[in-house]
Amino acid sequence: MRLISLDVLRGLTVAGMILVNSAAAMKWGAQAEVAPILLHKSWEGLTLADLVFPGFLTMVGIAIPFSLRSHGPDNPQQGRILARTGRLVLLGLILSNLYWAAQFASGDFRIFGVLQRIGLVYGACALLFLAAGPRVRLAMIAVLLIGYWPLTLIPALDGLPNDLWQRGHNFVASVDRVLLGDHLYVKGPEGYDPEGILGTLPAIAQGLIGVAIGEMLARGEGRQTRSLAIVGGAMLALGLAWSFAFPIVKDIWSSSFVLVTAGITVLALTLLHPLLDREDRAPGIAATAMIAFGANAIAAYTLHQLTASVVTWDLLLVPFHAGRATMGDPLASLIPVALYMLLIWGAMEWLRRKRWFVKI
Repeated sequence: MRLISLDVLRGLTVAGMILVNSAAAMKWGAQAEVAPILLHKSWEGLTLADLVFPGFLTMVGIAIPFSLRSHGPDNPQQGRILARTGRLVLLGLILSNLYWAAQFASGDFRIFGVLQRIGLVYGACALLFLAAGPRVRLAMIAVLLIGYWPLTLIPALDGLPNDLWQRGHNFVASVDRVLLGDHLYVKGPEGYDPEGILGTLPAIAQGLIGVAIGEMLARGEGRQTRSLAIVGGAMLALGLAWSFAFPIVKDIWSSSFVLVTAGITVLALTLLHPLLDREDRAPGIAATAMIAFGANAIAAYTLHQLTASVVTWDLLLVPFHAGRATMGDPLASLIPVALYMLLIWGAMEWLRRKRWFVKI
């Protein structure tokens, strides 16, 4: 069983990743004023850019019940899960360190990154799907999310005053500083890695939430979109309420951040599922366009990482410079971004039409 809605939503998140990364490239590479909603929060808060990665992780979990079956501890699928986890982590290490490999003086080797986290979350959630029942996994979600809160409040290992509303001032960030040393994305005495060590724990909880949603859909409960809407709305409300004490912070993957972003993802799926997962209705043009990204999500992200500098090439910047005086930077900066995304989409649509699906 393959859910068109899941492919479309996954495609939207991949397109979102490319959009926000390219917008940041325009800001820092072309000195353009970019709409703030397309840029990540420096710490506490949430923008459109901050929804993309957790949405993708939720969908990694949703896909697991459709791609795996539980046949006990000797199931050969375990070997395939570990192999895929290793491939994702290895690819992530390569993509995170392209500039370092080209010029060692460009910075320090980075250990963690986006694909590394995707690989670790996928591996943990897939193995737990095979090894544990739904109730045990739900209990693990609660333990990980509730237990992570006091963990962040432990005094920092390097003596930095603890303040969850201040960037880097918490135990989670201090573990990255102490154990990863110079191999961090955010440098300095308040540095950390946004895909770092302890933040992987609530990210696994996010994937397990996706697994639970995937099981609902596999059982057919998702056809009653009311149940999906209730679950999504409850997570969103609980996360927002919790955020007054445990702020929404993507860079440490706070528990409130998990619940809010998982809730929004499920609500988005609630809208798409009854429209697209029907035998009597073919997906429209917009949905089909997003399937190109969703069916080859890792390939699209990899191609983007390898070609990220293209968005600030002089050729693509011509319409930006021509239009910024009349349109303003926020709108004009979207022109080269849209052209670049169209190039990536064209490659993915070619793969889709050839029925080639790149498996990592």
